[in-house]
Amino acid sequence: MTAEIAHHWPVPPQDGYTVDDLLTLPDLPPHTELIDGSLVFVSPQRDFHSIVIDMLVAGLRRTAPLEMKVRREMTVVLDKRNGPEPDVVVVQADAVRSRNQTCFQAGDVLLAVEVVSPESEARDHDTKPHKYAAAGIPHFWLVEMAGFDHAPVVHAFELDKTKRAYTPVGTYRDTLKLTAPFDVDIDLTEIDNL
Repeated sequence: MTAEIAHHWPVPPQDGYTVDDLLTLPDLPPHTELIDGSLVFVSPQRDFHSIVIDMLVAGLRRTAPLEMKVRREMTVVLDKRNGPEPDVVVVQADAVRSRNQTCFQAGDVLLAVEVVSPESEARDHDTKPHKYAAAGIPHFWLVEMAGFDHAPVVHAFELDKTKRAYTPVGTYRDTLKLTAPFDVDIDLTEIDNL
């Protein structure tokens, strides 16, 4: 006879979860996100996802001005029913208030970065950029694995404030060189050394 494992899944409230629920529910799996009042549990990540995040964080921190900070995998409160967790964010330095902090407000975020995973492809391409733009986050990068060598490709976008939508700035394959949200120069081929 095999023992059955009992799962105690959280039962959503009638109107869905709120960010307050996301930040206080006990025993949620790491990197749980809140999208439209629903909890989204993240699948285990691939090596590509992990090393691209490391490479971008290191590259951004090298050139970030003192008034900006770079963080990985932190909840961003967009509104009462949306608390996604971008893979990388650049925030105003004064938004970092404590080492116990678990989230940032959308108004403090200058750049949100999503590294696409197979299980999150639709959210990373459609849902999250739309929500980030609606919340007024000025810059968004989408990073994908491409080509036979599975190299990172970064698609950079900037917010059109009148349309509350992102417009493309450029696509970067070997070198990510931008002047916003600050001067960025990251060698994307460095992934082969990580």
